[in-house]
Amino acid sequence: MAQRIIRAFLSRRAGPDAAFGRRLVLAVTATAVAAVPFALALVLVESGWPPLHRLDRETAEGLHRAALAHPVLVHLLEFLTGVVWDPVTMRLLVAALVVWLLTRRAWRLAAWAGVTATAGGLIGLLVKNVVERARPHLPDPVSHAPGFSFPSGHAMTATTSCAVLLLVLLPLVPPPRRLLAWVLAVISVVGVGFTRVALGVHWVSDVVGGWLLGLAVVTATTLVFEAWRADTGLRRTDPAEEGLEPELRSTSPEPALDLRHGSDGGTAGRSGAAPDHGGRAGDRRERDRSRGRRAV
Repeated sequence: MAQRIIRAFLSRRAGPDAAFGRRLVLAVTATAVAAVPFALALVLVESGWPPLHRLDRETAEGLHRAALAHPVLVHLLEFLTGVVWDPVTMRLLVAALVVWLLTRRAWRLAAWAGVTATAGGLIGLLVKNVVERARPHLPDPVSHAPGFSFPSGHAMTATTSCAVLLLVLLPLVPPPRRLLAWVLAVISVVGVGFTRVALGVHWVSDVVGGWLLGLAVVTATTLVFEAWRADTGLRRTDPAEEGLEPELRSTSPEPALDLRHGSDGGTAGRSGAAPDHGGRAGDRRERDRSRGRRAV
């Protein structure tokens, strides 16, 4: 079974599901390759362009003064960033969503959600270790965070996780309330960024970098999912309005998995070849007998 799946995954004549898996991996790889130069370029701009450097510094110092003057606000920000919008919380929500999708037999949507969330975390970690940007050093810090600064892991995880939750669950939200769902997602993403800068553990450009990288990952994997829908003959959707899979409202949201070698039937086609050869051999024997009778 495992060998058949691998052969189907690598075959150029793969069925729609195998092609979907290959495209998903290729999109994640392409996003990673494109994200690292983008991150490096952004850091170079930040370090060399005085207006952006000044924005980072002035924003951090201004919010830090406000935090020192309002200890209660600091506790609230710590709760929001460390519990409500913590990356662990976000990833657990996505994991629960994936399990639920599997119970609904929405295999491809579950794969999309899991790969998008995982790829976001891995790409963010990769860029952090490549860039190695130091976090802000402020007098009398109100909070501390380990690791490097760019991009903000909280901001990137919030972006990818909220996008996954929104695009998957949007079909289940009544149309009049979908705008509210978008508002809640945007508030969460922006709120995470604000808490990180206000607590003095990230620069503004760190947060913007996390948002941009998260959007890049979601965009890449969403395009792959839409391509799979087109390959299987499903109608094109407007993800922002309908979600990725409007059929999720039904009891059978997706067709059965198809990991055959090719769309022409793969193994089934090969098993059907033998009768055809036998038929041709029988025709030759019949012609030989006819010639023998004529000769007699």
